[in-house]
Amino acid sequence: MKKYISGLSKLLLLAGALVAASCTDYLDKAPGSDIDENEPYKNFRNFQGFVEELYGGIPCISSTEYHNSWNLGEDEYWEPSDVRPLAYQIDQGNYRVISDGGTFIYGFPGNGNGNPESDKKTDKGNLWKLAWKCIRKANIGLANMDKLQGATAEERNLIEGQLLFFRGWYHFMLMQYWGGLPYIDHVLPAGETPMLPRLNYRETAELAAADMEAAAKILPIDWDQTTAGRPTLGNNNMRANKIMALAFAGKCLLWAGSPLMNYESSGDASYNSELCKRAADLLGEALSLTESTGRYELADFSQWNDLFYYADKGGRVPGLKEVIMLENLVEFYLYNTRFDYNQRNDYFSQIVISGGVKVQPTANYALNYGMANGEPIPSWEESDAVSGYDPTHPWKGRDPRFYKDFAYDGIQMVRDDKGIVAEDVKYASLYSGGPWRVNNGNKSNLTGLVEIKFVPQMAPNIGGLLDIHVGAVLCLMRLSDLYLLYSEATACGYGSPTSKASTFGMTAVEAVNKVRARAGVGNVASRFTGSTDAFLPELYRERAVELAFEGHRFIDLRRWMLLTKRPYTLKTKLEFDRTKEFSFRNPSEARVANLREEVLFERKLDDRHYWLPLPTADVNIYPEFGQNPGW
Repeated sequence: MKKYISGLSKLLLLAGALVAASCTDYLDKAPGSDIDENEPYKNFRNFQGFVEELYGGIPCISSTEYHNSWNLGEDEYWEPSDVRPLAYQIDQGNYRVISDGGTFIYGFPGNGNGNPESDKKTDKGNLWKLAWKCIRKANIGLANMDKLQGATAEERNLIEGQLLFFRGWYHFMLMQYWGGLPYIDHVLPAGETPMLPRLNYRETAELAAADMEAAAKILPIDWDQTTAGRPTLGNNNMRANKIMALAFAGKCLLWAGSPLMNYESSGDASYNSELCKRAADLLGEALSLTESTGRYELADFSQWNDLFYYADKGGRVPGLKEVIMLENLVEFYLYNTRFDYNQRNDYFSQIVISGGVKVQPTANYALNYGMANGEPIPSWEESDAVSGYDPTHPWKGRDPRFYKDFAYDGIQMVRDDKGIVAEDVKYASLYSGGPWRVNNGNKSNLTGLVEIKFVPQMAPNIGGLLDIHVGAVLCLMRLSDLYLLYSEATACGYGSPTSKASTFGMTAVEAVNKVRARAGVGNVASRFTGSTDAFLPELYRERAVELAFEGHRFIDLRRWMLLTKRPYTLKTKLEFDRTKEFSFRNPSEARVANLREEVLFERKLDDRHYWLPLPTADVNIYPEFGQNPGW
């Protein structure tokens, strides 16, 4: 099976992850040829080739289309004249486009073929199709475990552990958007209409978590430490492992215990303490193993941007040792095809990049970024004695992550080595009436801020961002997220921010403080740690800041049942004037005048928008399947 080994090694070396179809001999033979039906399963090499396609089904989130919108909460505002991005359809409440038409984004029917075997990113944008295909494949693999001959116990555990993990994980990925579903744990006969009723969310989550827990019992912490992993030593980082399985099992139960999911299951729109407690123990075990082995590590804050993108760094994949699971990396190494020519320019002003700007961070979301002392800011427009915020100096003394994620007025955006670029182009001129804000029609900067989390802050020259190869990747889970999941589950399961799970020696509030400490942000203030009710708003704010623009917000707002409530329905902008003493030398210290926050848009969403409608064609297959309420 030299062909398989060669193909697998190539995939692993390219991405440090498994992103495409298997390369075993049996898959390369023509239909109808003399293939033994046991060939895919007869030894570890062949069976692992079969398993590879489960990695190929992981969705590609950031780069399926030319203008990909994956932040669907109140965090971004897209060019209002462009109705193609999914963000626009979500804003309008037009979820039917998601289910029955094209959406230009991952995770919803109608986009791409949803093909795990494909090596094209356009086939990785349909979670609905990808997940069901991979669930079936996992079941086929589990049904054929007895055909694996001559394998060691380690090899059998690796195969079975991956199959169990992905069966649970793909169900979980579907549940986040569509709610409780049939749980497919066996091979359905081809050509027969399934008659499996939908389960409620908890019932589905229990089965998914059980599969992932079973996987955790037999998967290694690190494939590099196994005999089977030696042929690809150093390139096993994204393989399913014990910590990954525990983390997603815990996340699955925390989701099930969250207000929206608990309401769907039981009619109670509060946290389910039992489920949260179980989630906390699983998440705590994952963290305990992480800290004792060093398998994952929080990156130094000086490497913040390396978690999300590399610019002109060849084949390096962002994420460092903090990443637990990445989106699909298909086509990552094809120059100017992964984070597309158009897409990476969506963040810059049209003055700097011809064709920009499409996507802008909202002012209301940026308000989540409090002060460096850890205190929240109640309002853009009012002074706050507790935090020290001053609206005449809105960029001063902020959470250090603010400066990593946003460009604000006066920040240099063009290198201009020849000194020929006008100041109001070279520097972000985001004050009211400034060149970045007017005279560009729909391409004007509307919010007063620029998002730089996934693109370089500075272009080498006018139009120069077009010449930069930007390799941007979204983490489906990274270590800081795991700490925050643990914090939420522990506080809601064990009843207090000062509680600990049975499997980990850190309190809920200590887990948040650990994440803040990496960024140089002060601890959660004591007035927020006296009760879970007082603590949760700070935890929610921390998730908003730490995981900003990484695709988590929409699901978070939904599961907390905040999606339809003010101020989370609002998208706002900042208006302000520069003062005479303004200087480009130190823009964070700049004094502004007449700072005001104004509403750009308010989403008109109701209770039906908490769940996506199921595809009409699938709902009509058999009556027991059932459509989501309101659709």
